Amino acid sequence: MRAVTWQGKGRMSVEDVPDPHIQDADDIVIRVTSSGLCGSDLHLYEPLAPFMEVGDVVGHEPIGVVEEVGREVSSLRPGDRVVVPFNVSCGRCWMCARGLHSQCETTQNVEQGTGASLFGYSKLYGQVPGAQAEYLRVPFADRLPIKVPDGPPDDRFVFLSDVLPTAWQAVEYAALHPGDTLLVLGAGPIGDMCTRIALMRGIRVLVLDPVPERLQRVSAYGAEALVTENHVDAITTVLELTRGRGADAVIDAVGMEAHGSPMAESVSKLVGLLPDRMAQPLMRTAGVDRLAALHLAIEAVRRGGTVSVVGVYGGPMDPMPLMEMFDKQVQLRMGQANVRRWSDEILSLLLDGTDHLGVESFATHHLPLEEAPSAYRDFREKNDGMVKVLFRP
Repeated sequence: MRAVTWQGKGRMSVEDVPDPHIQDADDIVIRVTSSGLCGSDLHLYEPLAPFMEVGDVVGHEPIGVVEEVGREVSSLRPGDRVVVPFNVSCGRCWMCARGLHSQCETTQNVEQGTGASLFGYSKLYGQVPGAQAEYLRVPFADRLPIKVPDGPPDDRFVFLSDVLPTAWQAVEYAALHPGDTLLVLGAGPIGDMCTRIALMRGIRVLVLDPVPERLQRVSAYGAEALVTENHVDAITTVLELTRGRGADAVIDAVGMEAHGSPMAESVSKLVGLLPDRMAQPLMRTAGVDRLAALHLAIEAVRRGGTVSVVGVYGGPMDPMPLMEMFDKQVQLRMGQANVRRWSDEILSLLLDGTDHLGVESFATHHLPLEEAPSAYRDFREKNDGMVKVLFRP
């Protein structure tokens, strides 16, 4: 089959790879009909490169049709349409039973010190073959895939794999009420969807992003787009719009991609020059992220407010303004989305005749799989108004 593979730092290539097959009795194999390009896929370009191997199949946002089923699978049959969550969770362990599917103890990567395995996401998370491919093996078939009806286009349901539950959890963690003010940092796919979900709940939403096209998208849904020159200007603007208090909650949907940290840039460049056997321990013990967005979030939130972090960070030595956080009594919540914790609730919304969140027009680009390498570059550089890409194998 054809699949998007990692070929080195900053290099993706579509290659012929072996077809997946049933390995365990509760597996299925699906034919992928659409698969998303996620912002966190870009982390494989540089920050997580030491944990990748040439030929790794990437991607973790698929929808498709069941082709084969293992002998113990009882809830699915060939021809069924399913969305596959990005985290590989068993649905039965102690963590899954408590809605912490991203910490699944069955697939937890103890030797790496990380949580549940993820499709297509490096040695740190299980090195499980990914979903930007023609076919995908899916374990725990009676509890992991989300069965969806035939009829509506893939775009109606495919975002159940990651974008929707990730944004849903971020808004849930923000713990807001109708009329409260939410500041969203970043209007990429996740920040955009956070905005739509919050507005649907009657929350006032301010959005900060340097890309005009992205601000136009969220403004069309009723968000207040903030155009600011710098960090100080952003804080001043937020305070002016919130009676001097700050936002009731801030969602950091940017993560390590934020600009503004020369030290983080230096560490990233140093790691890129080292062989993997030296780069991996350095990333584990000395990695520092670009923290501009997180520091902005802590400054912009009101006293007693909540910062909900959904952007991915990876630096174990990140300095945090603990004195300010303690003094302001800031609540901080974060983590990989527990997809199966939220999926049934979101699916019921998607099954409504009204497209409440605009999912069917959410993707800005639909591309054949063979165009993946150029799509990665364009997405990274934010070219051509690219916000969300769906590949069609």
